[in-house]
Amino acid sequence: MHDLVVIALGSPLLIGVYKDGMLVEEIRSEGMSSDVLAEIVDPLLKRYRFGHFIYAKGPGSFMGIKVTYLFLKTLSITLKIPLLATDAFFFNQNSPIKAVGKLYFVKNSVNIELETLVSPESIPFELPQHIDLEKFDSDNLPYYGIDAVG
Repeated sequence: MHDLVVIALGSPLLIGVYKDGMLVEEIRSEGMSSDVLAEIVDPLLKRYRFGHFIYAKGPGSFMGIKVTYLFLKTLSITLKIPLLATDAFFFNQNSPIKAVGKLYFVKNSVNIELETLVSPESIPFELPQHIDLEKFDSDNLPYYGIDAVG
């Protein structure tokens, strides 16, 4: 049994396949989640049997989060595979995440807050080499943090 991890919070889109918690396949795509997510995941569903779908529920790209949640939630329901999630800070060493303008999301202990930062060190999102399912939660609703900006 394998686990599928999706990070669609910006570019690139990252998808990892894990076996017994170890990363066995990594896919990076510069395309938009709405354009490439199904194209990437469909062949994976044919090659692997998944025990869990996991995604970074935010904060990050509003559309990336929304598309990923709807896509994986639909698969979760139709294939009867649990959907788990965690916040995006798990995948970038708790580094600030760009919101809008000079606003960044930061995680202080367990709270995610908006702060004005000037040139913060921002670490890109990465798939970890090893995952522990205990770090993920069935509370999988997206976390947008702020309203959509028009």
